[in-house]
Amino acid sequence: MERMQEDLLSGSPSDGPHGSLWADPTAATGPDAVLAGLDPEQRAVATALHGPVCVLAGAGTGKTRAITHRIAYGVRSGVYQPQQVLAVTFTARAAGEMRGRLRQLGAEGVQARTFHAAALRQLQYFWPRAVGGPVPQLLERKVQLVAESAGRCGLRVQRTELRDLTAEIEWAKVTQIGPDDYPAAVQKSGREAPRDPAETAQVYRVYEEAKSRRGVIDFEDVLLLTAAILEDRPDIADQVRSQYRHFTVDEYQDVSPLQQRLLDQWTGPGGGASLCVVGDASQTIYSFTGATPDYLLNFRTSHPEATVVKLVRDYRSTPQVVHLANGLLNQARGEAARHRLELVSQREAGPEPVYTEYEDEPTEAETTARRIKDLLAAGVRASEIAVLFRTNGQSEVYEQALADLGVPYQLKGAERFFERPEVRDAGVLLRGAARAAADPLTADAPDLAGQVRAVLAARGFTAEPPAGSGAVRDRWESLAALVRLAEEFERTRAAAGHSADLAAYVAELDARAAAQHAPAVEGVTLASLHAAKGLEWDAVFLVGLTEGTLPIIYAKTDEQIEEERRLLYVGVTRARRHLSLSWALSRSPGGRASRKPSRFLDGLRPGSSAPGARTGGRGGRGGAEPGERSAGRRVRGPVKCRVCEKVLTEAVERKLRRCESCPSTMDEALYERLREWRARQAKKQGAPAYVVFTDATLMAIAEDVPASRQELAVISGVGAMKLDKYGAAVLSLCAGEEPEEEPDGVQDGEPVDPA
Repeated sequence: MERMQEDLLSGSPSDGPHGSLWADPTAATGPDAVLAGLDPEQRAVATALHGPVCVLAGAGTGKTRAITHRIAYGVRSGVYQPQQVLAVTFTARAAGEMRGRLRQLGAEGVQARTFHAAALRQLQYFWPRAVGGPVPQLLERKVQLVAESAGRCGLRVQRTELRDLTAEIEWAKVTQIGPDDYPAAVQKSGREAPRDPAETAQVYRVYEEAKSRRGVIDFEDVLLLTAAILEDRPDIADQVRSQYRHFTVDEYQDVSPLQQRLLDQWTGPGGGASLCVVGDASQTIYSFTGATPDYLLNFRTSHPEATVVKLVRDYRSTPQVVHLANGLLNQARGEAARHRLELVSQREAGPEPVYTEYEDEPTEAETTARRIKDLLAAGVRASEIAVLFRTNGQSEVYEQALADLGVPYQLKGAERFFERPEVRDAGVLLRGAARAAADPLTADAPDLAGQVRAVLAARGFTAEPPAGSGAVRDRWESLAALVRLAEEFERTRAAAGHSADLAAYVAELDARAAAQHAPAVEGVTLASLHAAKGLEWDAVFLVGLTEGTLPIIYAKTDEQIEEERRLLYVGVTRARRHLSLSWALSRSPGGRASRKPSRFLDGLRPGSSAPGARTGGRGGRGGAEPGERSAGRRVRGPVKCRVCEKVLTEAVERKLRRCESCPSTMDEALYERLREWRARQAKKQGAPAYVVFTDATLMAIAEDVPASRQELAVISGVGAMKLDKYGAAVLSLCAGEEPEEEPDGVQDGEPVDPA
């Protein structure tokens, strides 16, 4: 089922050098203006108008900016017709944000929808022709019918078990497994089933029969039936493909087999020519729902002619946060880890991440609440602070701690913004005022925001918030969010050369309500790590980081453990500036201190090490500033080409610090001397030459010609051990001198460390 998340009002700093697109000034200018302000990699995405295109986009690198500019550039240059473009993503919030950005960029008419919304629209249109009769009613909540089906099977299912049973049926359907095949599929996949697979299969079968009898379909059926119609009716498939010729798929690492099946039908045979996919395998955190990064990881294999662009410039987080994120992934294993992107922060330095161990959970929550209050006193807005945890059950103690200090908060995943009674009532009043020719409430208001304040005053809105927290404060925060949205809406309309009246604002509210694109409520966000995907804050507190919680206790296989690591990575990369990581040794005060901090922090937090893993940090240190050099420590800032200054992403290019296509400044004579010296060393050790240094490392040395140990240490491939073993000889060669010959063999039993 779709992951529904409310959005923050403000544009994302991760968009790129010029920040938010909310008020993009290019809406009234020519197509080339769409490219203004993009970095080189984002520009490469925007100008790659003919697919297949694969965009590997790290967290905070401005992927939404890149793909919306690509669509807008295609439309405004005449390559795309807006009505022939379909952009799909996974949440209504993300689709709504994409539509808003495209409008600001002058690409109105482009369809930006979730997979389910796009499929449902097609199903409703083609059903009478393909099947006949009315379209079956959509079953929005399947839990009740699953409960009834379990009862018919003679099973007693608790409420929590019912939720797991429903999720298991959803997994089976999106992975295209029927009831009869479910038990074998569970055994083959090694999946941890919530109850006996034979019982689940029985409930699954009865559930499908019950839907058929009642003439209803669920969300998964929407995809299944749409794909089946397109497969069975070539004439309808041709009509869809003539309507949509250009496809963009966001968050492609989260595609399920069923969604990929539908996408294949949309694009048709050879449809890769019109397809652009965007994703990051390191942010795959929904495998339990049937999502798989395999389609992203194998895209270049299935489309060998694809244009591939990597976005690694991180505009969201400080070098310290990015360094921690990179270090976390450096310990990862598996196929997704092989394709990880090393982010390069583009922001100024910030504070180091803070690691804190507490005696018990209440102390952890109370101290976290006090630190949040300190941030508020320092000027950080409450809506720019988040407390993130692994399971929803962890939220209660933080709700209480914040309430005790009078700090407003909002629980992500609770009641949706536009469904709150005070918001619905406010909408009725605003619509009435917009329709009235001369509303006395708004007669004296100087601007749109003033009109909204005047209307909402009838529902108790005041300029200052009420004291304390609770329901009264929650209602005030909802109305205040509508006022702030009016202020922002007025500014963006003015920047685009348009006026903003109450009628236009009400239309904006209606569009946002339909897309569940909620404005920010001024309160600290409490959310699970899964619910935080796609969001960001100035300050993030990652709490409860203990073994058994993260990784969760039922994560047994290597793949499940790695997904838990990626979940923590997603949490880390939500932070722009302030990042805190904490854990408690016991659940209750005075309890046994038996808990251990998460294994994922080993090698990252102070005083820890990661056995057998190459960590991305030293203790708890953050990232080094670009150009920082110290013996034995690598530069962690952007690695740019020394010739054209393009940010480098390929391993060999990063070693050489230049693009392969850019001219080399290598000292050829020095390179040959280094090769001869390396051959002698390899012969003495009875090992291949690359064990001493690789060709790429020798080329980098010959291009840099280091004059000191410090300068040699920062060349990629020269680790601390090799610096001690070979440093003096290499520096002698760089100085034009002959090095002293080392004794034969490997000394002191040192292990060989290939560069």
